[in-house]
Amino acid sequence: MFTTAFLDLPALDAAAGEVLLPGSKSISNRVLLLSALSLGTTTVYDLLESDDTRVMLDGLRQIGCEVEESGSTVRITGLGGRKPVSPCSLFMGNAGTAMRPLTAALALLGGEFELSGVPRMHERPIGDLVDALRQLGCHIDYLVNPGYPPLRIAHSHGVPALALNQPIQVRGDVSSQFLTALLMALPLVATQTAVHIEVVGELISKPYIAITLQLLARFGIQVHHDNWQRFTIPAGSQYQSPGSIYVEADASSASYFIALGAIASSAEASNSIKIQGVGLDSIQGDIRFVEAAQAMGAKVTGGPNWLEVQRGAWPLKAIDLDCNHIPDAAMTLAVMALYATGTTTLRNIASWRVKETDRIAAMANELRKLGATVQEGADYIQITPPASTEHWKAASIHTYDDHRVAMCFSLATFNPAQLPVRIEDPKCVAKTFPDYFEAFLGTAVLPAQRIPVICIDGPTASGKGTVAAEVAKRLGYHFLDSGAMYRITAYAALQAGLVIDAAHETAIAQLAKSLPVRFDGGRVYLGNEDVTDAIRTEEAGMNASRVSALPSVRTALVDLQHGFQRLPGLVADGRDMGTVIFPDAPLKVFLTASAACRAERRYKQLISKGFQANIDDLRADLEARDARDSSRSVAPLKPAQDALVLDNSTLTIEQAVNQVMNWWLERQPFAAPAQG
Repeated sequence: MFTTAFLDLPALDAAAGEVLLPGSKSISNRVLLLSALSLGTTTVYDLLESDDTRVMLDGLRQIGCEVEESGSTVRITGLGGRKPVSPCSLFMGNAGTAMRPLTAALALLGGEFELSGVPRMHERPIGDLVDALRQLGCHIDYLVNPGYPPLRIAHSHGVPALALNQPIQVRGDVSSQFLTALLMALPLVATQTAVHIEVVGELISKPYIAITLQLLARFGIQVHHDNWQRFTIPAGSQYQSPGSIYVEADASSASYFIALGAIASSAEASNSIKIQGVGLDSIQGDIRFVEAAQAMGAKVTGGPNWLEVQRGAWPLKAIDLDCNHIPDAAMTLAVMALYATGTTTLRNIASWRVKETDRIAAMANELRKLGATVQEGADYIQITPPASTEHWKAASIHTYDDHRVAMCFSLATFNPAQLPVRIEDPKCVAKTFPDYFEAFLGTAVLPAQRIPVICIDGPTASGKGTVAAEVAKRLGYHFLDSGAMYRITAYAALQAGLVIDAAHETAIAQLAKSLPVRFDGGRVYLGNEDVTDAIRTEEAGMNASRVSALPSVRTALVDLQHGFQRLPGLVADGRDMGTVIFPDAPLKVFLTASAACRAERRYKQLISKGFQANIDDLRADLEARDARDSSRSVAPLKPAQDALVLDNSTLTIEQAVNQVMNWWLERQPFAAPAQG
């Protein structure tokens, strides 16, 4: 998962491949709460691993449920009529699918609870749900602002006598989560008499209520409805665990890859986008996004647990659509509109205003940055794409801590002007799809020469490896320690029983071509083996020198190093990155320091590890090595002609990193964020 402050995505050419989607957030949190309210133990398979489900799982543990986790499988032993642990303070983050249902359930279970969240959660209305619960006789207080969290449920002496003889009224035109919360909570008190709910106004997002009803049935509660306006929970209701249940993949997440296929794949089946985990028979309303994408020109086929998407009509066709049935997925249509001929209008989306952010305002702001003409109203948005290729703009997309904004705008990287796109705070996708950008970039097609590279070369002990690794971390780029490549090759050759000499040169070169090397968190791996310490010994250094003297091995390692040039970008450190390996890199830095300074750093490093060292000997050794490296016939150590020289003799690591970052950001068509 990308945890960087921003993620710069280069303009992409095409996309193809297969994607396995994570579990549905809506289904995951519903299943978790229903399991917690049931009698017995429920094993939940394929649960979404995300911020929202983590919030729910933590909350369920706090109120006394037994929760056992093993990857995407969770076993929950429900309360089954037991009282929850109380008093208790629950932090709900920005998870509406946890805040709303838990509020209703805890109000009817009895106890004293405080429910709070992040600042945005405290701006998301909950008054209609609280009003409905107060109709019943529940005691719920607003702790700050009326109508909004944080809340206090004041049932320290148990649930008061409830008024169940009259229908409970709840508004349906703000959020369907209020009705879902009541539908999941009221079976707790429908033991002696049927309970009725009446929806006031039009019920939005009916497909989400359909999911709730289907899941309630799996847990033994058969709810009847009259044209989605009156719901009846039968007398004698009691939650029973189904034993096990599988979570369907998220249809809302599928929308990004359906759009990807419509925009970036070709009409050839071999270049399609294949989506695993959700199919045309999904119980989720957002699967109807397929119909909207088809109306815009996508070619979509599918089966019970899969979809396949190819480009159909191109450019896409503008649509005018009532999106009440696909409120979350409709955001993806707003970005697809950038690739359509004409003006696209998305209607009946007032619920966007009370989601993780005001999504109508957010989408309008960010679409305009890209060059679109946008009109917005209380419940609609109208998008006209840039008038021509020249009217597209490179944009830094503010994501408002909203996962769907971040994911939607990744699709703008296929713009015809071939302009890069910056996604601010990419880690916000953890709410529903932590590995979204990895999955997205895994389908992208782009010639290697257009994938950005930063080269950081320099002499031994100049600090280039430390600086390069930190720059890669800040940018979310891949990292290549080229000096380690020769050490790893020597290590692998010896492990394979090969003597490092000219007689075994061909075999070692063949081995080097496909070494499974990766750099992760300051460690070096060969396959699954951590070889960090093994390749840093004095003997490993001598073996690396012998390997580097074999010409065909050097050639093989050049090819292997080129393989590190993968999306979204690469930071490579060494002695010839900018001169030999990546001569066309857009930024080359030659990092140096005086021999005295480097000797002192190496001395302190060795002493800290318990080794004896002499600073004068270290300086003499470094000067001798500099002379050898500078005068060697193959790839001598020298700055590339267009390299920027950075003397870090008096700089801290952070200062050196900041300077490289600033040089890089100056080359981007975005306003550079402050470095610190």
